[in-house]
This record gives sequence, structure tokens and C-alpha cells, in this order.
Amino acid sequence: MGKSKKQISAGWKIVIACMLIQAIPYGVMANLQPQFMYYVVSDKTLGFSMASFSLIFTIGTLVSAIGSPIVGGLFKKFSLKPLYIAGAILGCGGFAAFSIATAPWQFYIIAGLMQIGAAILSALGVPLLINAWFDEASKGKALSTAMAGGSIGNIFLQSSSVALIKAVGFKQAYLIFGVIGLVVAIPIILFMLRMPKDASEIVKTKGTEESDKEENLSWGYTVAEAMKTNGFKFLACGYFFVGIYVAALSVQYPAYLHLNEEVNTGTIGSIFAICSLVGTLLGGRLFDKLGAFKTVLIAGIIVAISDVALIYAVEITPLAYVFAVAKGLSIFAYTMGPALLVGRLFGNKEYTGVLGMVQLVFGVGFALGSSLFGVVVDKMGYGVAWWAILGAVILAYIGILTAIKAMDKSNENKQSEKIAA
Repeated sequence: MGKSKKQISAGWKIVIACMLIQAIPYGVMANLQPQFMYYVVSDKTLGFSMASFSLIFTIGTLVSAIGSPIVGGLFKKFSLKPLYIAGAILGCGGFAAFSIATAPWQFYIIAGLMQIGAAILSALGVPLLINAWFDEASKGKALSTAMAGGSIGNIFLQSSSVALIKAVGFKQAYLIFGVIGLVVAIPIILFMLRMPKDASEIVKTKGTEESDKEENLSWGYTVAEAMKTNGFKFLACGYFFVGIYVAALSVQYPAYLHLNEEVNTGTIGSIFAICSLVGTLLGGRLFDKLGAFKTVLIAGIIVAISDVALIYAVEITPLAYVFAVAKGLSIFAYTMGPALLVGRLFGNKEYTGVLGMVQLVFGVGFALGSSLFGVVVDKMGYGVAWWAILGAVILAYIGILTAIKAMDKSNENKQSEKIAA
């Protein structure tokens, strides 16, 4: 009994460490840049327009997407702590380096390096840790709790960033937040983060056999094997379309809702933030309780509701708030979905490599989504554009659900062959 408590304690200490990583170091890298936009663009010596500053986000997304498979491979070749320290230096050090950038091209290079750091610390690093420490029946709850750190940290970072920029200027604020991120990250990495020593340390639900724990550590596909499966192809296509709809629903809705003067977009953003926290915490538990197929189906229905509500929100004001609630509650589909699905469908053998490939296609979809949406709006108007996004939502979840069914069947057959042998 005492040993079981020790296992659970060690695993949940890792979750707490991941929450802290998400809250401060990753929060600085991922959530603060928009608050700096007005001040950086207003400094005419830097040569930015709103459009050219927005390229920081596009370039960062593309570099992260292209770099994710490479970063995933590095986790197989190098130990955890050195990679995490490198990620902290690239990410938080990069954010601090914005303070000395003097031209747009310098901001773009730093943004690319910073997003590589973010991939190491969060997009790939946190799922890797949770996947290693928790069994299939408990990793959803663990990952959702870890990811909730980002939402909680953002509540404080947003308000403090505005105050700090006004107090000391944007250059000093870049430096201070970057240093804060490093000061928080390094001790966590050195003293809290580690992989389980062996299968006995894995946090498991009651009734899990010792042999199941050993299997949890070793089974799975290499990247090459995974990419040959139909399941991976459907999953990749699905998350490509997820990237498209997320880009549109996340970036484009404020300008659209301004067409309805009764809608307060600030209130919409606050409702979304609160519901995102709820959705993050709820999503992981749904994966654990209902399984992947039912949970993804629920997410797809909620996303579709959010898009349809947004379409009519210009004429029917309350639907704007339905959109915010539904979009927030469904956020787990893309924040945690890839990590949980890759672990469930393709195992641990080359987990970060397979996850990196899924993140790559998601990132490409995200990078294309906003631009494609803008073209459709210019040519055919918002109505057609939002209905097209609903089409992307449908294609996304058909792909993901098909992938789950295909890989479940394939893995069943593999298990039967193994038993027979």
C-alpha cells in the first residue's frame, strides 16, 4: 500500500511541475506577445506595421510545425533535462532577446527560435512526461491537469504584462518576462522533472497488472511504421483540418463580431478563457471515462455548434456567447487530443516522433487557415467563409474518428497475432 502511494505521489509531482512549466515559462512564450503588438508597432524606429508584426505569429507557427518532428527525434537521442534546459534558453531567452531586436527580421528569427523552445518545453515535452508516467486509464486526467496550468497562469500574466509595459516600456518588459520565465523553468527542470526509473513507478488505476505496466513502456510503432498505417494518414488529415478551423475560429472571430454593435468582444474573450479552463480539465477526464472515440465525437459536435452559433451571432446576439462557451469547452480537442490519441493509437516506442509529425500537419493547417479564410471573406463574404469552416470541422472529425477505428482494429489484430505466437 505504501509503495502505491509513493508511485502516485511521484507521478503527480510531475504533473505539478508540468503545470508550473505551462503557467509561467510556456505562458510567457505563447500568450504575452499580442499585448506587445500596439507598443512595438507604435515605435517607428523598428519599422513594423500591424501586418508585418502579425508575421511573427505565422513564422513562429510554421517553424514550430516544421521543427516538431525534429524535436521529437531529439527526445529519443538525448536525455530529458539537457533538452528541457535548451528549450528554456531558446524560449524564455528568446523572449528576453526581443528587448534588443532593432528590425523586423530580427524579431522573426527570434520568434522562430522561441517556438522551437516552446515545442521542447510544452507541445512535445509535457505530453512525453505524462505519457511516460501514467497508464492509459489515467493519463487523460493527468494531462488535462497539467495543461490547465497554462490557462491559470494566463489570467495573471495578461494583467501583469499590461501594467509592466506601461510602467517600464515594452523593451524592459520583454527582458523582465523572459528572465522570470528562465528563473522559474531552470529549478523545475533540475529538481522536479524526470522520467520513471522503471515500470513500477508508473501511476496506474486499480486492477492494472504488472505485465500491463511493462507493456505500457515498450509497445508501439516507430515513426516510419506509424506513417505507413491508414490510421495515421486519417489522423494527419483530420488534424490538418483541425488546424484550419482553429486558426479561423481563434483569430478571425473578433473582426466578424464587430459587425454586431451589441456584442462586447472583450466579454466574449473572457467567457472563452473561463470555459477553456473548464474544457481543459473536463476533456482529459472524458478521455479516461468514455474512451477516445466517444470523447472526440463529443468534441466535434461542440465545435460544430460553436461555428453555427458564430454564423448567426451577427443577427442574434446571444449566439455570440454560445459560440464563446462552446469554443472554450471544446479546446481539449486540439490542446490535448493529439498527445492522448498518439499515445493510445501508436504507443510509446517513438511517441514524440509520431506526435511531432501530427503537430507538423496541424501547424501547416493552422498557418494556411487564417490566410485562406481571409481570401474567402474578400471574395465571397463572411457567410460563405464560416460555412466553409464548418465543412473543415466535419472533415476533421471524420478523419480523426476513422483513424481511431482503424488503429483500434489494427492494434487488436497485432495483439491477437502476438498471443497466438
